[in-house]
Amino acid sequence: MENRRVAVIGGGLGALSGAIRLAQFGFSVQLFEKNPKIGGKVNEVMLDGYRFDTGASLLTMPFVIDELFDVAGFKRSDYLDFVPIDPICRYFFPDGSVMDASADQEKMKTAIAQLSPSDVEGYERFLKYAERIHELTAEIFMFTPIHEFRKLMRPRYLRTLFRLHHIDPFRTVHERVSRFFSDPRLVQLFDRYATYNGSDPFQAPATLNIIPYVEYGLGGFYIKGGIYRLVDALETVARERGVQIQTSAKVERICHHRNRRVTGVQVNGETIDADYVLCGADAVVAYHKLIDGHQHQRKKLNRLEPSLSGMVFLWGVKGKHPALAHHNIVFSGDYRTEFRQIFEHQQVPDDPTIYIAITSKTDTAHAPTGAENWFVLLNMPYLVPGQVWEQEKNRIRRVVLDKLKRLGFDIADRIAVERVYTPEDFSELYASNKGSIYGVSSNSKTTAFKRLPNRSRLLKGLYFAGGSVHPGGGIPLVMLSGKMAATLIAEDRASRNFYSKAEK
Repeated sequence: MENRRVAVIGGGLGALSGAIRLAQFGFSVQLFEKNPKIGGKVNEVMLDGYRFDTGASLLTMPFVIDELFDVAGFKRSDYLDFVPIDPICRYFFPDGSVMDASADQEKMKTAIAQLSPSDVEGYERFLKYAERIHELTAEIFMFTPIHEFRKLMRPRYLRTLFRLHHIDPFRTVHERVSRFFSDPRLVQLFDRYATYNGSDPFQAPATLNIIPYVEYGLGGFYIKGGIYRLVDALETVARERGVQIQTSAKVERICHHRNRRVTGVQVNGETIDADYVLCGADAVVAYHKLIDGHQHQRKKLNRLEPSLSGMVFLWGVKGKHPALAHHNIVFSGDYRTEFRQIFEHQQVPDDPTIYIAITSKTDTAHAPTGAENWFVLLNMPYLVPGQVWEQEKNRIRRVVLDKLKRLGFDIADRIAVERVYTPEDFSELYASNKGSIYGVSSNSKTTAFKRLPNRSRLLKGLYFAGGSVHPGGGIPLVMLSGKMAATLIAEDRASRNFYSKAEK
C-alpha cells in the first residue's frame, strides 16, 4: 500500500498514543527513542528498594486512555487499575493551616467551611463557572486540532467561536479566582492550577480555570503500581499492533526533499525512509536541531516564552509521616514573588512552593518497611545563561529541608537515598526547550491559544505530538495530541491516494 510508512520520534505518551493509532489504521510504524527506556518524562527510578515515578503523579480524564485501548482492540482494565485519590491533595499554608482537597463535593465544601466559612458559596459558584468554561471549550480546544481551519468551520465549532468571550480570556487566572474567594489561602490554592501547563497565574488567562474543574468535577486518579505502568501497558499494546520500537536510537535529522516533503529520519547515522514523520520531541527543539534551514521559523519560535521548569528531589525517607497524604503542597509565603522571580527574572525562587508525592502511601511496596518514597518537585525557571545549577541545587536542598523541619518533618538525617534533577537534566534527558517541562507557557491572552500545531506548515508529512504542541501538557492532553496527529496523517494519506488514483 502507498504512503504507509511512519517514523515516530520519541517514546513519550503522545508519540506512543499516535503510534498505536497509526498501526491500527494500517500504517507501518517505527518508533525511535534516544533513551534506554521509553516513556519520556513519564518514567520510573529504582533506588535501593525505593521506587519513584519521575514525571506525572496524578491522572485525570481516564476516559482518554480507555478510548485508546478500545480503538486498539484491548480492554484497559486488563492492564491498568485506576484508583481514585482522596484527598486529591493536602495543602499546607504559610500560616500553619492545613486543608484536604477532594473531588467529593460534600467533603470539599466541609474542608472549605473549616478554613473559611464565607467562601463555601464562592466555591460552588467557582466550580459552576469552571464547568461552563469546560462545556464551551473542551470539544474545540481539547479534542480538535484547532489549527485546521476546515475543521473549525463545522457549525458546532462556529457557535463556540462566536462565544469566546464567555471563556474568560481577558482576565488572568488570579484576577478571576480572587473574585470568587475572599480568603487568600483559597486564592493561592486555585491559582496553582495555572502551573499544570507551566504558566504563571498572575499572567495566564482565566480560561485555564478549566483545569480545576477537570480535577474536582471529574476526579483525580492514581494508577496502581505507579504511573509508569501506563507506559508499560501502552508499549505492550503498541508491540501487539506491530509498532517496531527501538530504544537508544537517537534521531539526528528529519530528512526532506527540496519540495519541502519529508522523506524519513536519520537515526544513529542511518537513514530510515518514511512517508510521514510523527515527532514526539519538543517542537521548538525539533526545528532547531533536527530540521535544516528555516531560519525564519527558528527566530519566530525563539520569541515564544518557555514554560516552567522544575527541580526534583527523589528521597528515600526512613520513617512514616502520617501527617502527609499521597499528594501534598507546601505553599510559599508570597506566591506573586515566587512567580515574578521565576518568569520575570529567570532566577530560582527564594521560597519555592514544595510539591511532595508519596506513592508508598497507596502502594506500600514502593518503599522498604517503615519508610517512604518522596518525590519532591519545585517550580523553577527555564534555562538562561548565568545560572549555576549545581550551586542552586545545594542551596535549595537546604531551603526545602529547613522549611519541612519547621512544619514538623525533620528528615535531613533520615534520607537513605537521593537523586536530584535540575532544568539542565530535563534539557539533556528529554530534549525539552531550555529545560521547560510543559513546552510553551500560556503567560499572555494569546499564547494560551497558540500552542504549536500538530501539522507542520513548513514540511509536508511532518506532524507533532506531545506537551509542546496542541492541546498541551499533562497525561490526557498529551495522549490526545497523538490522536490528533495520527488522525491528520490518516486523512492526508487518504487524500494523497485518492488524487494519485484519479491521476491514473
